[in-house]
Amino acid sequence: MPLKFELCPGRMIGGSNPCFIIAEIGQNHQGDIEIAKKMIKMAKDCGADCAKFQKSELEYKFNKRALARPYTSKQSWGKTYGEHKRHLEFSHVQYLELQNYAKEVGIFFTASGMDEMAVEFLHELDVPFFKVGSGDTNNFPYLEKTAKKGRPMVVSSGMQSMETMRRVYQTVKKHNQNFCILQCTSAYPLEAEDVNLRVIAEYQKEFPDIPIGYSGHESGIHISVAAVALGAKVIERHVTLDKSWKGSDHEASLEPSELTELVKAIRLVERSLGTGIKQMLPCEKPCHDKLGKSVVAKVAIPKGTVLSMDMLGVKVGEPKGIPPEDIFQLVGKSVTEDVEEDESITPDVVDSYGKKIKCRVE
Repeated sequence: MPLKFELCPGRMIGGSNPCFIIAEIGQNHQGDIEIAKKMIKMAKDCGADCAKFQKSELEYKFNKRALARPYTSKQSWGKTYGEHKRHLEFSHVQYLELQNYAKEVGIFFTASGMDEMAVEFLHELDVPFFKVGSGDTNNFPYLEKTAKKGRPMVVSSGMQSMETMRRVYQTVKKHNQNFCILQCTSAYPLEAEDVNLRVIAEYQKEFPDIPIGYSGHESGIHISVAAVALGAKVIERHVTLDKSWKGSDHEASLEPSELTELVKAIRLVERSLGTGIKQMLPCEKPCHDKLGKSVVAKVAIPKGTVLSMDMLGVKVGEPKGIPPEDIFQLVGKSVTEDVEEDESITPDVVDSYGKKIKCRVE
């Protein structure tokens, strides 16, 4: 059984605990704190567990030339990439305001620390867990420093190889036992052919003592629901209030109606997963009583006759008789009473037969 741990206060993940659903607001707030608050409230209303943002200290994430390069994309909020990113970046004071608003609403709040200084700020902000974005997953100095802070971690794995993810696991595990890894493909929007859900099972084999999850950038909800059926314990999806807004993430994001449907679908799938123990259930008893088959006599069988296969058949019988799976056990046993042709052969008329039909009792 995968490791279970407390990702947020009072909220366990892994094992049989419900899938933890992260609504990734990221920078889809357009740089407007009021929109950001609306998105936090939307995430809560839709049933998500956590509203997540992306925090950068831009001079630590980008070098000067990267910030100064012209940015003429239709998605741009400024003439340079630095101006664009500054428009979308909330201040420390604004982050505190958003965190307090999330508390009022009643939803967990965190952010991806997009550089080491951002992680320091989020640590001071006392977020419940650190999210490591795919861009920092192979940044081993960053991983080590983040892991040493002792907060739970959720690590995405876009753009990485299995060899790198083994190093990631070993690096984090050395300092921090409470983390999970998410299968992820870093494309926006993501085509189904590139999702690679089978990696979830490979991660479960490679890292059997941590929960595994899925961070998706595809359109719609079906693939994310399938990830839960495959055992994902954390689901992260980008969310938006309007897919037509400026910004490269909106197209790969879920609008409120889709997020609501995703949460409902995940909870339904979780209910359907069951225990893995195959047995007749109480809900099946009416069908079994009506249509379940029994062993019947093909011919009249006098008292004391030793049974052979040519005497036995299988039909829906009344009353209910010996189940068909036991028909071969009856050969060689004798009947203790006369059995008419086409009658059910019941346990009480066969010498040394005492099996009873069992079903799970709840």
